[in-house]
Amino acid sequence: MTRVYETTVTAPVNIAVIKYWGKRDSALILPTNSSLSVTLSQDHLSTRTTIRASAEFTKDRLWLNGVEEDIGASKRLTNSIATARKLREALEQKQRSNGIEDTVPLSKWSIHICSENNFPTAAGLASSASGYSALVSALGTLFELPQSAAELSRVARVGSGSACRSMFGGFVAWRAGIAADGNDSFADQVADHRHWPELQALILVVSDKKKTVSSTAGMQTTVETSELFGERVHSVVPRRMQAMEKAIAERDFATFADITMRDSNQFHAVCLDTYPPISYMNDVSRSIANIIHAFNGVRGRAAAAYTYDAGPNAVIYALKDDMRELVELLSYCFPRDPAVLAADFYTDPFGVLGSADRAGQLPASPGIAQLAEAVGQFPAGSVRRIIHTEVGDGPRVLPASQSLLNEAGMPKRAKE
Repeated sequence: MTRVYETTVTAPVNIAVIKYWGKRDSALILPTNSSLSVTLSQDHLSTRTTIRASAEFTKDRLWLNGVEEDIGASKRLTNSIATARKLREALEQKQRSNGIEDTVPLSKWSIHICSENNFPTAAGLASSASGYSALVSALGTLFELPQSAAELSRVARVGSGSACRSMFGGFVAWRAGIAADGNDSFADQVADHRHWPELQALILVVSDKKKTVSSTAGMQTTVETSELFGERVHSVVPRRMQAMEKAIAERDFATFADITMRDSNQFHAVCLDTYPPISYMNDVSRSIANIIHAFNGVRGRAAAAYTYDAGPNAVIYALKDDMRELVELLSYCFPRDPAVLAADFYTDPFGVLGSADRAGQLPASPGIAQLAEAVGQFPAGSVRRIIHTEVGDGPRVLPASQSLLNEAGMPKRAKE
């Protein structure tokens, strides 16, 4: 039986608590500052990618969520594939020099790539990060590359900067580096996903539409025009990176929350200082931030922390003991659209409400109920979905039964 050279992996989403914004080298995707993120569980948010290499394929092909894309249209994609192929070619040459004559020339074969997200693409949920991490992880496994995850993170970085952080689970720093060739700009795991099991996250999907100003275009304009940007890069971020790593090591949520919110606020302030200004948050986004501050006020401590990437969707970090009241508050203030099923609006994967049908009811705690009534209810559907998740692991290799390609190497779920 002819061997099939194929690999399927899943890769996670990561959400930065210290933001990456700005490049010192656009071609190599070298950042102006280091950043730090939390990898979220693939049980709730992930990209699955299958790659098959075959001598019979006539060209490289790509399908995203069932739709074939022009693989040559993305220079970053072709660069990532080319970089992985060079690493495979070097391995093949080494094997042949060591007398292994039956080395399979995978670096010369065309590939079929099929990738699917289980969350909205390009809507502020870091889809490019999980996508390129899945791509590079799959290529690394398929090509049997000897490079470590940190070394492969440099390959993922060439596709999407934040993708390098999705090469690890847990808490991950992207070291900016100073080398012109980017050799010292890679991902570094600060702590694994088992380090802080009490930490969970809510993602409030305010919009699942593609953002109007891409991250790539936005950050370049910021670098060129923002007067606040230099202070952030040279003074603020280095200090926050050190403090955040310490907070994570000590599982100090109060400090973690303070830095997370302040860095999100400053990132968006820099975007507004860009000329012309960039506004990724909307009125609902800002209202969520205000509610979190009010929630912390009622609790008398930092019980929750918001952060926003380049989009309107809110990510709320909190410890699991505070999640019930937080979900009750947010689902009451932002009721679901009647056209959306309760189980689709909030799935309650950790059983904090006992039933997804309880989402939207007035909170049981008198203090939180009073806050909820003071805030009031926004128009139904202002928040389209609430995703409850936790800290998760890095890329996973799946069994052949989970392949997205059929026996002919074509997508199982292709769309016209």
